Amino acid sequence: MTDTPMNETPMNETPTRDAIARRTVLVATGATAATLAVGAAASGASTAPTTDTAPVAAAAVCTLTKEMTEGPYYLDGQYVRADITEGKTGFPLKLALSVVDDDTCATISNALVEIWHCDALGEYSGYVGNNGHNEPDSGTFLRGGVLTDSSGVARITTVYPGWYIGRCVHIHVKVHVNVTLTSDGSFTGGTELHTGQLFFDETVTAKVGALSPYSANTVTRTTLAQDGIYDDGGAASGLLTLTALGSSPSAGYSGTLTLGVER
Repeated sequence: MTDTPMNETPMNETPTRDAIARRTVLVATGATAATLAVGAAASGASTAPTTDTAPVAAAAVCTLTKEMTEGPYYLDGQYVRADITEGKTGFPLKLALSVVDDDTCATISNALVEIWHCDALGEYSGYVGNNGHNEPDSGTFLRGGVLTDSSGVARITTVYPGWYIGRCVHIHVKVHVNVTLTSDGSFTGGTELHTGQLFFDETVTAKVGALSPYSANTVTRTTLAQDGIYDDGGAASGLLTLTALGSSPSAGYSGTLTLGVER
């Protein structure tokens, strides 16, 4: 199964069942937060933090945004683990994803942040071959998640994603609460609060894509501007803040974002 051309909604990437009824937010920080704070003040909105809010969340402004689609490649029952690479080649990506309550900006601990994405050649585990490559398929590579810590942060190590037909570079993400960890390293139950996608700066992606192993992916890459899912909303639409871990793209990147959810 592959996504459709860039100006159409990809196959099966339809809105989640209650995307309109359920609110989710992303928290803007730094300069973006300052800009939004002016608008909030003008409208009489309160940005005062609660007492149990972490410093980053306390300085932020909660901004409502729509959910992104789950897509066709989700698999239930993935591992709870901090490193999801399973030896996959690619440039290191160290994610730090914060989860906060959209009403108060208070951080949420013990929320399971689950991600999944394709490898450098655009293949998803469990669906290898859909992007035209033949490689071993564990059904679990580049899938999994962790519980947020006492500061509401989930730290996950993976590799910079590749791309496949009709989509820009992205990572899928879900946020669950009240899950039960299982003896086989997975999880069950709980409540799903958010389904979204994480996106990458085009300048960084172009540098990454020019180098091996990404350069072996001969599928024409869809850009952010061409993508049918990303709506050019920046952090409010899942655009990560990327920081280089070294002088070369091969050294990898850290990626940060604060996800706000309605409990």
